[in-house]
This record gives sequence, structure tokens and C-alpha cells, in this order.
Amino acid sequence: MTFDNSNWRKWPLGERERQYSPSSCVAAIEPFLDAYVARSRDAETRFRCQKNLVWGERMDERFDYFPAASAAAPLLVYIHGGYWQEHSKDESLFAAPDCVANGIAFAAIDYTLAPRASVGTIVEQCRRAIASLHRQATKLGFDARRIYVSGNSAGAHLAAMLLVAGWQARYGLPDDVVAGGVLLSGIYDIEPLMGTYIDKALHLTAEDAATLSPLRLKLGRPVKTIVAWGDNETDEFKRQSRTFASALVRSGFPVSAFELEGTNHFDIVFGLANRASMLGKATVEMIDGTKNDDT
Repeated sequence: MTFDNSNWRKWPLGERERQYSPSSCVAAIEPFLDAYVARSRDAETRFRCQKNLVWGERMDERFDYFPAASAAAPLLVYIHGGYWQEHSKDESLFAAPDCVANGIAFAAIDYTLAPRASVGTIVEQCRRAIASLHRQATKLGFDARRIYVSGNSAGAHLAAMLLVAGWQARYGLPDDVVAGGVLLSGIYDIEPLMGTYIDKALHLTAEDAATLSPLRLKLGRPVKTIVAWGDNETDEFKRQSRTFASALVRSGFPVSAFELEGTNHFDIVFGLANRASMLGKATVEMIDGTKNDDT
């Protein structure tokens, strides 16, 4: 099934900006941002956390790491959203307790925010971060063959850019360095953002849209991927997720795509590795390599 991606071209700027403003679907975003911080501080308090480990040379090229009980554990890497220009790893640790409880190591990575870095630079930073984590697997205590990437909103875009073909060899990595992905409420074609208020810090070009939109790129080795979005989101965020899920399927990826009832763009992340949620159950089973016959 294919989805038309041209309707947004006919809209006035105000409608395009509304469609790509996640906050237009909630009364206020502050409670969600506060919850990110509170849950992240709780995770640091209750679980062993290695703060500000190095994946690159810049001061903002750092990650926080929560080891699992076994040195053979898989790793879930979380990439934060914020339209490539806001937030950080420090308030992105909320999934760590559920990961560790399920035998999964967890890492949240930082990258340089726009306008100090372009989206293209940020994409390359995320790729270098994965390369560094892969090299540090033995020291940190996880299985380098089982690195899973996840992200929300712009973070889902960055995670999706780790599923495309051709970048791995540049960093001396195997094609299957990423074992799977969990993409939440993402943006997979960045062209509709051009000229909006979101673009003021990004300065996106037509070349960026062609080379940095996962929907327009050749996808890499097929791996299990979850594409999910909330039921309380704009039509465009839903369309982008459905369209990218279809593109993954056409490229041979085993895909689980679904809309999560009772969630929005901001709180969908809280179910990431929580088995009590549909998303968490799917994530943990994908990473464990198991399948419940009841699903």
C-alpha cells in the first residue's frame, strides 16, 4: 500500500506548521518534559549509571550507559528528539529501568544541536556514536552483535538514518552493526519542514531533503523494525510513519507498525521497554528474538 505525499505542497504555510507541530495536539508540553526529567533522575538514582562516557572528541559527544546483569546482553541505544535543536541525553533516560529489568543494556547519546550543527552533521555524529559503542562493547559489557537503535520524533529520523545502506563501511563496521530499530512518531521525509518556523535553525536545502530523508534513500540490510505512533498526533506525523513502514516492508524489512491508543507524540516513549505496554512488549520480544503465540 502506498500513501500520497504531495498534499502538504498545497497547504498554506500555517497549516503545514500546524501539522508538524506536535504540541498542537496537547494542552501543554511542559508536563511531559517535566516527566522526562523526573523519570531520568529516578533511573540514575535506582540503577547503576555511567555518566558522560565518551564516544567522540567534542564535549557534547557523550553518552550515559546503564549496564545489564549479563555482559552478553543486547544494547538499546536511545536518540532523543527535539527537532535536532533541543533536549539532550540527560532527560532521555526514562527507558533505562525497564531495559535493565528485561536484561537489556541501555545507552542515551548526545549530539550537537542546531544551529551549531547541521542535520547532516548530526546524522554523521549518530553514526560515529554507533561505531564507538560497537568498539567499546567488551569494555562496557554488552554484545556488539546486538545493538538496537531507537528514537522519538527527530530521534526516530536519526535512528532511521542508521538503517540506510552504505554508511557502515566508512566506519569499518559490518553491514549488520544495527540489529533492529524502534522508531516512534518520526519524520522520514524532511522536505515539508523547509521554510517553516522549525527550519529557522536548520536551514534545510533541497539537497538535504534528497540525501537526509530516509524515505528517499536505499535501505540497508533488512532487520526487524518497529514503527509506532500515537493516536493523538497530527495526520502528517501518522502519514509519515505509515509511509516509512511501507517503504521498509518493500525493502524486505520485517516490520511491526501500529498506532498506540491513548498516547501522543510526547508520552509514547514511556512504553518503550515496558512489557505492560503494547510497545514495550513488542520491543522486548524483538530484542529477545521471541514471539508470543498470543500476539
